[in-house]
Amino acid sequence: MPDSVLYKLAEEVGAALKARGLMLATAESCTGGWVSEAVTMVPGSSDWFERGFVTYTYISKREMLGVKEATLARHGAVSEEVVREMAEGALARSHAQVAVAVSGVAGPSGGTPDKPVGFVCLAWGRKDGKPRSETKRFSGDREAVRRQSVEHALKGVLALLRSEG
Repeated sequence: MPDSVLYKLAEEVGAALKARGLMLATAESCTGGWVSEAVTMVPGSSDWFERGFVTYTYISKREMLGVKEATLARHGAVSEEVVREMAEGALARSHAQVAVAVSGVAGPSGGTPDKPVGFVCLAWGRKDGKPRSETKRFSGDREAVRRQSVEHALKGVLALLRSEG
């Protein structure tokens, strides 16, 4: 049985995109394609979901999304600067008009004092504008951090669409 909260959010995202005639692309790192999985649980999602990029390494972020090597070197993969470039890259390399990007430290290891486990950066963008980004600190184990990241990513898509009409 699908996660009912994520399914309901994905349905709302789909209805909002479809009503506006828009398509969504995802650019995911720590969520490993879970945002894409959530939206494709919804029947008819091919009407509004264009594609997903799972870019777990620096190389894949550069090759698939065009994230600048200097941005990665300066800020690290888990940064608002990188997720904004991931969102821009997803829009540039797809036919979507809306994108969401996620990168974070899901744990149980990999955290640092500056970027502890649960530290997640997200960005949302439209083809015709600059992406907005934010950093969240989620709690729990690896699955809980990833699930909360997916939920927040979907809520952010809805917020983006509602703010722009």
